[in-house]
Amino acid sequence: MLRRTTAALAGSVTALALLATACGGGANQGASSTEAKKTGEVTFWSFLKGSDKVAEAFNRSHPDIKVTFETVPSGQEYYSKLTNAVKAGTVPDVAVVEYPHLPEFAAQGKVEDLSGTLGPVVKEKFPEAAQQLVNLGDKTWGVPRDAAPLMMMYRKDFFTRHKIEVPTTWAAYRNMTEQVRKADPAARGGVLYTDNPGVLEALSWQAGGQWFATEKDSWKVTVDDTPSKKVAAYWGDLAHKDLVRSLSQLDPFWTSVQKNRTVAYICASWCAGAHQATVPDQTGKWAVAPVPTWDGKPASGMYGGSSFVVPKGADNSGAAAEFIKWITTDPQGMKAWVSSGTSSMFPADPKLVPVTKAAFKTDYYGGQDIYTLMTRSYEAIRPGWTWGPVMGATNTALVDQLPKVADGTVTLPGVLTTAEEATIKQMEQRGLKVTAP
Repeated sequence: MLRRTTAALAGSVTALALLATACGGGANQGASSTEAKKTGEVTFWSFLKGSDKVAEAFNRSHPDIKVTFETVPSGQEYYSKLTNAVKAGTVPDVAVVEYPHLPEFAAQGKVEDLSGTLGPVVKEKFPEAAQQLVNLGDKTWGVPRDAAPLMMMYRKDFFTRHKIEVPTTWAAYRNMTEQVRKADPAARGGVLYTDNPGVLEALSWQAGGQWFATEKDSWKVTVDDTPSKKVAAYWGDLAHKDLVRSLSQLDPFWTSVQKNRTVAYICASWCAGAHQATVPDQTGKWAVAPVPTWDGKPASGMYGGSSFVVPKGADNSGAAAEFIKWITTDPQGMKAWVSSGTSSMFPADPKLVPVTKAAFKTDYYGGQDIYTLMTRSYEAIRPGWTWGPVMGATNTALVDQLPKVADGTVTLPGVLTTAEEATIKQMEQRGLKVTAP
């Protein structure tokens, strides 16, 4: 399992090293473990489900450190908030940073170098694939929490009642969306999120897209490569023909689930917990399935996945390191994440999967063994994907156009091209060398 997933992320080290070189390193050296105290107060920012319970569990078992949890918005709003906090000197001691954003935050000096404190922990506890997500060149900038392999959520009762088969290919998925709308004109079998490009990115990854690559001293940017345009044309057509809904990921989406208007959607391993916590009254109606593929053979990408960092200027980096270590590597920390049922995280260290599997109750899904499905999706992550150096700009360009896809104002493949142009412009403004595809 680990060998294949390591290959899936093999481009990360080269890309991150190039980013560090291009930006002149851009970050401060982390304090060694002997320099920083490991007691006192820690402020913790996170939007991840279960974060409050993790902080409470840590406080019960670590009387010398008091963690104060502060919930924050997700998405680009959060990263803007964290950036502003760094500039103002009002940062928390611990913050979540998703993998796509970590290279940019590290290169711009917004997070501390953790090589001297948590670097050995990352090397000892995590497989190479996970290490590559948080290592920038020869330095460690975060500690991995989870991987996020793709899954499909579906209303088992609706599918059974209307004799709809669970799709295993994207051709079958399209047929499913047609059957769903025919069975109930108010229901849809999928969602194109208008405020979050994460699923589109993950499905491009699954299809073999490679938005970013490195060649010697430069970056190659191909956001609108052939596999990605294939994915975009497919989903753009589904949205334009009203076979899937274009919705915000927040309240409009969950309202559509609650009112039986969304009966299937593509998500990731963490969605099982988020779903049952948000729509608790639909216990027993939902199930989890492997994500469909283009040829019916296993293939996956990652939608999400998070690390924990110490933002630059944190007041208590020593105690922060202790807290990060516990919530990412300790079995009791793993149990704390999932025991409340709000999180179904898939640990970045696969050795800890049995811990989360045992702690996460699956009554909501009829006792289904969802962690085995997650593991198979994790093993099927396609090789070759690398996150780019300005993902904030890339994602903003995508989100600016996504709401216009359903009404035909723009095409989804065209949105990718626009995002590529915006990405290249931003990279060149930051002094990064970009070669033509």
